[in-house]
Amino acid sequence: MGASPRCHAHGTLPAHTAAAAPPAARKLPHRGGRAPLKFLTNMSMPLAHPRAETPPVSAVAPANARNELARVGALAHWLEPVAPTAPILAVGERFLDAASAPWLSLPVVERGKVFGSVSRYELMQRVYIKPFGRELHGKRPIASMMHAQPLVLSADATIEEASRTIAARIRQPLMEDFIVTDADGNYAGAGKVLDVLGAMEQRIAAHSQELEQAYRKLKSSQTQLIQSEKMASLGQMVAGLAHEINTPLGYVRNNVEMTQAALADVANLVGAQARVIDAMLSGADETEFAARVSALEAQRATIDAGALDDLRGLLDDTVFGVGQIAELVGNLKDFSRLDQARRERVDVHRLIDSALKIGGNLLRKKDITVVRQFGDIPPIECSPAQINQVLLNLITNAAQAIEHAQGRITLRTHAVGHYLLIAVEDNGKGIPAEYIARIFDPFFTTKPIGQGTGLGLSICYQIIEQHGGRIRAASTPGTGTRFLVALPTNANAEVAT
Repeated sequence: MGASPRCHAHGTLPAHTAAAAPPAARKLPHRGGRAPLKFLTNMSMPLAHPRAETPPVSAVAPANARNELARVGALAHWLEPVAPTAPILAVGERFLDAASAPWLSLPVVERGKVFGSVSRYELMQRVYIKPFGRELHGKRPIASMMHAQPLVLSADATIEEASRTIAARIRQPLMEDFIVTDADGNYAGAGKVLDVLGAMEQRIAAHSQELEQAYRKLKSSQTQLIQSEKMASLGQMVAGLAHEINTPLGYVRNNVEMTQAALADVANLVGAQARVIDAMLSGADETEFAARVSALEAQRATIDAGALDDLRGLLDDTVFGVGQIAELVGNLKDFSRLDQARRERVDVHRLIDSALKIGGNLLRKKDITVVRQFGDIPPIECSPAQINQVLLNLITNAAQAIEHAQGRITLRTHAVGHYLLIAVEDNGKGIPAEYIARIFDPFFTTKPIGQGTGLGLSICYQIIEQHGGRIRAASTPGTGTRFLVALPTNANAEVAT
């Protein structure tokens, strides 16, 4: 019988496989009569396929050995083939050998070339359970009953290639093993389909672990990028922030100096009064007593009664100034905090006010009017540091887009269904239509070189998406721009860590 077309994946046989030369051909045992019950038992479960004694590709193999272990040759075992002229009963006896017990099929080889394969399951179905099957077919050559298109793989084929070939060629139910050939197409052994699947599973697990590590690195880089953009925003406003702190600090210092001077005069007056009392108690003569009384009157004349009355006001102003500094520092602390993933229920109006205070110097410097149109909204669950970053970015972008003297930024909030909407609208120069679709792209900016990183709106987009929300922009050149942020009131989306 001529050889039929077969599936080959040609390649070079690994050294350890090529060195396994086939042993000398031995005479196949031939016992007449019926096959024992053990053979029928072995043939009755075609899907029960024990693994080979040699373990498949190891998931912990050294890196320099993985390329070799990822080949089909690493899964091959030498299995004595049968000749195409061997009688069917003799082949049946071969399945009783200890070496053949784990295998579903035996290769049929002639002069080193793969001729076909014979399945334990098919042999049972077509010969041993048929009435008079052994008598009718037992002495015929196995070539008359073999599978002429066996599953053949090159020893140098990769596990991935082998898996694809097996998926395309495997018969159901699973009733055969695959045959391995060398680079010249000569028979080199056999392998088990489950070993290929096991090796593929291990490779997929290794790839999944690599992807997981890459994902963690990406998330870490994303967090660092968000923090870097936040610090860059603070860096651009550092002069204004210094002014915001310096203004209340200046009058706090002035009030403290005035209070210090007033208290020094009061201390001198109290001292003069103490000396008069001491003179009275010690029985000093009239001249000494009169001198001390005169000194007390002179000291009293230096006291400004109005300054003493203003002392409480000075202290109240000082407390107010310190409170302003503390509030600004607190806003900066909340804005620059590193634990951005910490979530809590917050009032968005408080976050808006905080962003306005941090960017307040820029707004005052450009004499921009801020209009608040706040609706009745519920608290939302979010990462306050991240939402604060979004709001500050939108507010400062709006301020930078205004180049005229009647600047106005309008902030609106209202609730619609399960979403809270925040609108930030300015009457600046607007965004050209050809740019509006790209403003959320990383590193895209219309600002002059050195004035923008192109990451602000991209990071805002990521933050809002991670909160399960949406951010959109609409703009009319020469009229202004409006950004609309929609956040779920009960967000279950995972915040980036």
